[in-house]
Order: sequence, then structure tokens, then C-alpha cells
Amino acid sequence: MIHRIATAAATAAVAGLLVVPPASAADEPTARELLEKCDNGTDSCVFHPEGEPEYFQNTSELVGSPTFNCTELPQRMGVSWSDTTSESNSLGLSMSTSFGEVFKVTFKASYGHEWKESHTETQTTNIDVNPGDAGRVFHGPKMQKVKGTYELHFEDKFYDHYIWYVPMEVTGPADSQESTITQDTSPMTDEEKSANCG
Repeated sequence: MIHRIATAAATAAVAGLLVVPPASAADEPTARELLEKCDNGTDSCVFHPEGEPEYFQNTSELVGSPTFNCTELPQRMGVSWSDTTSESNSLGLSMSTSFGEVFKVTFKASYGHEWKESHTETQTTNIDVNPGDAGRVFHGPKMQKVKGTYELHFEDKFYDHYIWYVPMEVTGPADSQESTITQDTSPMTDEEKSANCG
């Protein structure tokens, strides 16, 4: 008998699968309970990716420290920064586990390149700042998202079922980093002038 963890991502029927009506919370394992059994209590645990990875540009965030031009002349100023982007998933679970390893092996076999758990970008960005202005640098990393479903088979019934399905969406830094680096200048506030210009 098979069962599928009920989540918003699992509403679509899978061909050939019997979808058992959701049980009460007390009779239903959590996604964490199931995935902790992946290759650690199951006969088999497989991740089935759905389609190609989705690539997108992550939101640009402030990096480094703002630079302030307290002189009376335009200044070219360097902002040194480092930004690390790490993987995450729709279930909020750590991927440094057996099920995480299953995902990474499947990802490489399916798409031909390694999954990146994290990526750090470090550089110094030059920015032209006019007198009385503050300069800021923003970084938006290129990301990839993979959707799929874990299929777990148990030798003995686990919560009254031999087979369970757990949908999950995993996001991480893209293999080829095409990040966006932007800069902005604006007049210093009175507080910034007082704190940085003496």
C-alpha cells in the first residue's frame, strides 16, 4: 500500500499511484520523519526530479559597508565585500543527510553537473561618489530551483504503508555564476554625516 505526504505541492495526481486519503495527524508521519529514514531504514529511497532546473536571479541585497564622501571633490572609492549563498528547501530541513546525498547524486545523473551546496563571491567594487553622498553596492546571485518527489519503500509497514512519497523543492546557487552587481549613491542623511564625517 502506498501513501503520499499531503502538501500543496502534492495535489497533482501521479500516474499509476493510488493516493490514499489523508489520515489524521496522529496517524501520519511528518516529512522529516520519513526523510530521516531515507537509506537509514528503507529498502530504497529515490528522488524523482520533475523537469529541468528553473534558473532565476535572486533579490539584490546590500553587501559590504557603505562608503561616505566627506570631501569637497568627487571620489572613486572601493567597497570590499563577500557574499555567501547557500542551499535551502521547501521543508526547511538540512541537506547534509542521507536524503540530501540521494538528491545530489540524482541531480548530477539527471543534469550532468554537480549540485552546489554553497557559493561565495568576494571582490572589491569601485564606486564614484560625489561630495556629501554615500555609496552602496548590491549583489544578486544567480540561483537554481529543482522540484521533485522522494519515493521511499519500506520492508515493513511504516505508519501502515509500505511506500511513501514526499514532494520537495530545493534551491541553491547556480552552477554558472552570473550574478548581478549594482551600485547606488544618494545624499548622506544628517545621522550619516554626523557619524562618518566628524
